Amino acid sequence: MSSQLVRRAGVVLAGGGIYAGSVAAFYYYMTAGQADQKETSRLLEQNAGFSYVEDPHRARKFQDVAEFYDSQIGRDESFMGINLLRRALLYFHAKGTVLEMGAGTGRNVNYYPSSVDRVLMTDSSDQMLMQARKKINDLSGDDRSRFACLESDALDLDFPDSCFDTVVDTFGLCSYDDPVAVLREMSRVCRPGGKILLLEHGRSKTWEGLSNYLDRNAERHAKNWGCVWNRDLDEIVEKAGLQMDRLDTWHFGTTYYMVCRPGKQTDANIKS
Repeated sequence: MSSQLVRRAGVVLAGGGIYAGSVAAFYYYMTAGQADQKETSRLLEQNAGFSYVEDPHRARKFQDVAEFYDSQIGRDESFMGINLLRRALLYFHAKGTVLEMGAGTGRNVNYYPSSVDRVLMTDSSDQMLMQARKKINDLSGDDRSRFACLESDALDLDFPDSCFDTVVDTFGLCSYDDPVAVLREMSRVCRPGGKILLLEHGRSKTWEGLSNYLDRNAERHAKNWGCVWNRDLDEIVEKAGLQMDRLDTWHFGTTYYMVCRPGKQTDANIKS
């Protein structure tokens, strides 16, 4: 009886911590960066017709931020309980041979369970993957041997159909120019019955004011981080044709925890 109470108390405390972190982060983003927003507006006015969100070279920003990305993002993720969501998503759903797309600096390296045999971490940025390799090198020998890194184009994966048991993307859909096409590639390389695991941020369907804030600051955020943080993830997943097994939202509806399965393949997304 006492052990059940302890577990329940732990769940309540963890949930309370994530909620408190959400409130604090919301306040921080609503009050910080005002000077930067003005500077972004000034730059856009000087370059009529230009958009950081629509910039085809937006993803190059990750080359510039790779070295300090973890120190900047890590604090916020810990505060908001993101690490708990990463751990839960992988612990409960990842298995077998895994493809992680948009792996970045390897922030999931320490969260893969023993049910996972191999993890191939891919990203378009060699500088981000350099940071991921450092994390992998810090692992023990057995764990280290499970991981490999590959610089790769998410829109054109050089893998045969149905070759991975699990495909993972955490906070990567915001960085792709065509997230629907990327999800279709994930579906193509995931075996029938496998899982596509997504932990992403996007616009809130329950807090209109927060989504309006994301819209107003989308150009600034894309300029600084190469990320489009106000996309409609429900629409993107639906257009990609994935089958949704589970959807949970956190942080006032802006963080999406999704467990999906591959959609039906068509001639358009079968690789010859």
